[in-house]
Amino acid sequence: MHKSYQPTRPSANRLLQKKWDDKYYSEHRLLVRDARPTVDTRPPRTYMHLHMKLKKLQLEEERSATIERDNRILLEKMSNIMRTTGSIDNRNDYESKSLNHEKRRRELLRVSRENSTMIKRIMDRKPDLSRESWTSSWSKNVSYLDNISKYDSDWHESKPGSRQIHSRQQSSKRSIDGPRENQKNIKALVMPNVTDITKADNNDSQQ
Repeated sequence: MHKSYQPTRPSANRLLQKKWDDKYYSEHRLLVRDARPTVDTRPPRTYMHLHMKLKKLQLEEERSATIERDNRILLEKMSNIMRTTGSIDNRNDYESKSLNHEKRRRELLRVSRENSTMIKRIMDRKPDLSRESWTSSWSKNVSYLDNISKYDSDWHESKPGSRQIHSRQQSSKRSIDGPRENQKNIKALVMPNVTDITKADNNDSQQ
């Protein structure tokens, strides 16, 4: 075989040249096989979530489950109506529940405690001014005013026939309220006697 081999270059021994050429060619084929291409011509990677959308499948399953549940409820109602005469289901047995019921109850208790404490403080507080002292002072002032007054305080309310009785009652009341000074002397000083005035007028006319 080596005699029929024609090398590209002139050589003294065709056998050795064939071996060397075969060796070079095999090395070249190995390099070509392991060489990396400059342009990536491989197909793109396939992602599972792009081909199989799990969220869409989940929504479809939930929707189908809801439809099945509604259909089952409707079927039960229809079977109940067919078995019985039927009825109107318009009752609402729902009990209202408050999420902040406990908080509002605690707040109400706190406000009640504060109000009770405030009322207790107000009731235990002693007044700065005494009502009894005001009453006694007013009664004394009334008695003094009655002593120096020319007429009784309720002279316009008394009838002519009952003035004497009323004056007696007033005198007894004044004696109870407090000591009374000599009223006749005060009236004599404040209002002169009518007879003295008439005598004085007569003397002036005679002169």
